[in-house]
Amino acid sequence: MAGMLEGLKRFFRPGKPKEPAFITEFEKKIQYRFRDRSSLIEALTHRSTLGDLEPGEEGITYERLEFLGDSVLALITTDFLVRNFPDDNEGHLTKKKSLLVSKSVLSKKAEEIDVRDHIILSENAVRGGVADQDSVRTAVLEAVIGALYIDGGLKVARHFVEHRILNDIDEILEHRDHINYKSFLQEWTQSRFRSYPVYKVKSTLGPEHDKIFLVEVNVNGKNVGRGRGKSKRDAEQMAAKEGLNKLRASHQKE
Repeated sequence: MAGMLEGLKRFFRPGKPKEPAFITEFEKKIQYRFRDRSSLIEALTHRSTLGDLEPGEEGITYERLEFLGDSVLALITTDFLVRNFPDDNEGHLTKKKSLLVSKSVLSKKAEEIDVRDHIILSENAVRGGVADQDSVRTAVLEAVIGALYIDGGLKVARHFVEHRILNDIDEILEHRDHINYKSFLQEWTQSRFRSYPVYKVKSTLGPEHDKIFLVEVNVNGKNVGRGRGKSKRDAEQMAAKEGLNKLRASHQKE
């Protein structure tokens, strides 16, 4: 363990407290002290650090724990919804779950516990603004959930998810910015046209770490909406929103 911590020091950002203060600081953020901090370090380590390893050094990244955390989060969220929304059918529960574990929601939750400032990156990744990417922050958050599960079991992971991610569930479900427009558009096109919407990236603008995506959505071969976003997912959501509004307006005129 000591060797791992020593080897990771070179990945910390300039001015960041040295281990163990760095890890202790994050433990305070998530209100849990790890019995074995190696899993937490793994959860915070970005794959960019692999390029800085010396010959023979063994690297770690958050990706395995992200895979685990994604499943743990899904289980806890599903259980929470079934227990707290007894009158909802499967379809309604599925929509709620999809929203609660969406990248837009998880990104905001990651920001609340300052995940960005605790990601272990290579110097090049720091300069490239990798920690500012929503996909990276949400992946690390899921990896942290996986680490909590490994270190403390389902009870600890459940406490974190329910108190730090599902704590404002009513507000999330009512906030229109989180609506999964892609899901609604797919349901609309399936029920009326028996087809699926098709999304195409028309162009990208800006540097690699700060791209803007322009996406077009087609239904039955016709363009029904366009959207912009800092990720392909966000741009698709905006395109789906515009497409859904156009199709609904056209349907009302018929």
